[in-house]
Amino acid sequence: MGDPSFSRRGMMLGALALSACSPRPKGATPPKTIEAAVAGSWRAASDRARDPFRHPLQSLQFWGLKPGQTVVEFWPGAGWYTDIIAPFVAATGGRYYAVGLQTEDAEGRTLDQAFRAKLSAAPGLYGKIAFTAFGPTSAAVAPAASADLVLFLRNIHNWMAAGLAEKAFRDAFAALKPGGVLGVEEHRADPAATPDVMASSGYVPQAYVVQLAQEAGFRLDAASEINANPKDDHNHPFGVWTLPPVRRSSAPGQPPDPTFDRARYDAIGESDRMTLRFVKPLKS
Repeated sequence: MGDPSFSRRGMMLGALALSACSPRPKGATPPKTIEAAVAGSWRAASDRARDPFRHPLQSLQFWGLKPGQTVVEFWPGAGWYTDIIAPFVAATGGRYYAVGLQTEDAEGRTLDQAFRAKLSAAPGLYGKIAFTAFGPTSAAVAPAASADLVLFLRNIHNWMAAGLAEKAFRDAFAALKPGGVLGVEEHRADPAATPDVMASSGYVPQAYVVQLAQEAGFRLDAASEINANPKDDHNHPFGVWTLPPVRRSSAPGQPPDPTFDRARYDAIGESDRMTLRFVKPLKS
């Protein structure tokens, strides 16, 4: 997993450490609406601060999240969306599958263990989580044709770099019920950019994502500009990771550059993103 974005693991571990130290509200009302889940007092302040860029309410409504559904989230990281989806799913009688990294390296295992510990420590909030894994040799992420909604949230560039993109779409297709939805949020490359199968900038052409999904059997149902950012020109010295929330100021493996002028990149905000909804056909 040598993609440059895996420096995000350090940020994820930090977020998990902070959330583990934050007291969970006792007796919090189970969130039976998406609005209540997004407004949940258990969400970290740093996560809530990103809502104007990630638009969780509008995005989840666009993808069709409903009470009582079975939801599968691939590579949830530190759980930014998990803190919204899992409590809602638990409160409405659904099932949440957290599909973590299939990894042998120590840092990846630490991240996965910290994520599991965070969710397991608050069963009254998150419910009974089903933990599975996705990677080069992983088995099914969920029982065949069991899921109502599968989510790929800013990870396709990682899978492209690791040679896993086609497998991710195939595994999602297998997990979904006929008529089920695959929701995608991903950094969007300039349409005129030269396609890069390694996604070294972190940006991915929207047409390529559609192609991958269609080759796996999906039908594109809708595209939204919910998470578009017209300020993002997609051209940054350290790829998408130059922008918030990573805010990289030097090449991977190098210490942060204290002289790097962050002002113009911070003014852009988070990346320009595609938001797509694919459907598994009722009949193959």
